[in-house]
Amino acid sequence: MYIDSHCHINFPELAARMPELLQRMEDNGVTYALCVSVDLPDFPQVLALAEQYPHIYASVGVHPDYEDTEDPSAERLVELSQHPKIIAIGETGLDYFRLKGDLEWQRERFRQHIRASRLSRKPLIIHTRAASEDTIRIMREEGAGTDQGGVAGVMHCFTESLEVAQAAVEMGFYISFSGILTFKSAKDLQAVAKALPIERILIETDSPYLAPAPHRGKMNEPSFVKHVGEFLADLKQLPLAQVQEQTTKNFFDLFQFAQKN
Repeated sequence: MYIDSHCHINFPELAARMPELLQRMEDNGVTYALCVSVDLPDFPQVLALAEQYPHIYASVGVHPDYEDTEDPSAERLVELSQHPKIIAIGETGLDYFRLKGDLEWQRERFRQHIRASRLSRKPLIIHTRAASEDTIRIMREEGAGTDQGGVAGVMHCFTESLEVAQAAVEMGFYISFSGILTFKSAKDLQAVAKALPIERILIETDSPYLAPAPHRGKMNEPSFVKHVGEFLADLKQLPLAQVQEQTTKNFFDLFQFAQKN
């Protein structure tokens, strides 16, 4: 049993193939998927998928790369998060790789999401790229971690250093690895995954992006999360069943919703 802890199946290239996509999830033992919001105009599509399918859950948030879109207040995010199928706030965070210049608006947006997490008591989904120092600093300043009364969450599609991962884990966060982990060029990231305890790891696809080996270069989808799990088991020299069971337990421990058969 696997769970795809982060995907974007509302994006048109996947939404158009929903019946076959869901069938392949079932065929490959992927029992749940978390469809993650990236902006508010598309949030109704994300929520509609979660409402339609019992094994699809959703988040609400605005990605740091979406510059020309509505900046939600913490109160607005809390309001939208009250639906029972919304189990997280995000994705949020900082990205200094794609956007340059004065990015104070990104930092303020991130702060609003952290405040919404604390108010709603729903965990954060954090994206960070080329911005780890500011990401960790703001997480601490706003009390994102369980060590400061926050709900914590997950550092998704993790590509940073072991030191950044350990700082997040100390705040109660989980670290999620995507198909990038399977890339031959990802030796540093593989070392991070090898060093972290399996009790703090989630797996994801971030589909439709970043398809893992052996599907690299193809459109990604939730059923491919099994390849991340298999690679992680080999990397950490753990039984595959243990990786399946522990990453699934980690998901439910973090997001705390009732499992449905």
